[in-house]
Amino acid sequence: MKQKITLKHIAKELDVSVSTVSKALKDSVEISLDTRQKVKAFAKLYNYKPNNIALSLKNRKTKTLGIIIPEIVHHFFTTVIGGVEKVANEKGYNVIICSSNNSFDKEVINMEMLASGSADGFIMSVAKETQLKKDYHHIQETMSQGMPVVMFDRIIDELVCDKVIIDDAKGAQMGTNHLLSIGCKKIAIITTVDYISVGKLRTSGYLRALMAYDIPENQDYILKIEDVDNCENVIAEFLKNKDIDGVFAVNELFAVTAVKVLKKIGKNVPKDVSVVGFTDGILSKHFIPSLTTISQHGEEMGERAARLLIEKLESEEEATEEYRTVIIDTSLIERASTKKIKN
Repeated sequence: MKQKITLKHIAKELDVSVSTVSKALKDSVEISLDTRQKVKAFAKLYNYKPNNIALSLKNRKTKTLGIIIPEIVHHFFTTVIGGVEKVANEKGYNVIICSSNNSFDKEVINMEMLASGSADGFIMSVAKETQLKKDYHHIQETMSQGMPVVMFDRIIDELVCDKVIIDDAKGAQMGTNHLLSIGCKKIAIITTVDYISVGKLRTSGYLRALMAYDIPENQDYILKIEDVDNCENVIAEFLKNKDIDGVFAVNELFAVTAVKVLKKIGKNVPKDVSVVGFTDGILSKHFIPSLTTISQHGEEMGERAARLLIEKLESEEEATEEYRTVIIDTSLIERASTKKIKN
């Protein structure tokens, strides 16, 4: 008996990506004829059966919501999951959680697995690598075959589906405005590379705040980090010998790391430099000094995403395709890492 195989097995055997296999099986012209023929021949030999999501949805319901997140060990995503589970449980649904670990291939595999009959619909925040590749075929295919998707946080503007977001630029402007309002004039930003959508939006909010105060943009005060997990050395090099009085960080990790580095180089937070972060997680509350931060209200985001998805799943009207973008308000939480500068 031939073994049951998946896209991942075919990709590994032929030494190509999961995306290449997926596109080859759909006869995409993006893939060379030779590769398409090899993939199809291998799939036929092992009797590979692609997921028929549409049939699965018409014939049965699992009463399960699938969640795909970029990383599991992240306070914001755990609060979103908590919000999803709260609403799902109220409505009689179960939840399956998958992490892409910011990998495009793993995101594709997770979606294939959940779509094969494990879940009725998706709530997802896309992987960093997916945003870099700009390849969304797996999400488009899933939606085109009848399975609803609700995106949150890291969304894809080009995909027409329900979305739950915050106004990242407005939140970052609020955080930077706080630094400006307490007298900071030389404010650095620690952000992500531009292809990560939330980092780009938060950087634009920072620049917008400076512009409103007639403070010119200074590239020497902008640090864009790609390897988030190993950021301390990069931040230390950036802050060394930097004449600043404020730091706005686009996530909690960057903010905490900035405070640690500033202490190491002999600067007191907030006496010498005030620091504002983004995402009100456990670190923000319990770090010393506790962090002034922008709260994303992740639980509310999860609740709204779950309600949107369940409404789609239980809607009787298949003809009308109406999609909503829900914007959750952010709020500033003032703590010990910021202090008004005395004139």
